[in-house]
Amino acid sequence: MKLTSALAIYFLFWVMSAFFVLPFGVRTHDDERAETVPGQVTSAPVNFSPRKVAIRATWVSIALFGLYYVNYVQGWLTIEDIDVTRYIF
Repeated sequence: MKLTSALAIYFLFWVMSAFFVLPFGVRTHDDERAETVPGQVTSAPVNFSPRKVAIRATWVSIALFGLYYVNYVQGWLTIEDIDVTRYIF
């Protein structure tokens, strides 16, 4: 696998992980009983931290990419293993 391909796949894992970890650890105004400004939704996050999301996404993406790369090298699960069309035709 080329380095550029590995980086592109890692970036995809990172973006997917960021969306996955985004809601974890966020407290709303209702949870904190914090004051809201007029027009603000009470479910808006009170303590959103992009740094925490980025760190969590990095760790999750490292683990997922590690599993992907080991599978790529070892060949545990190949396209023939998940090909469902061979049972249809």
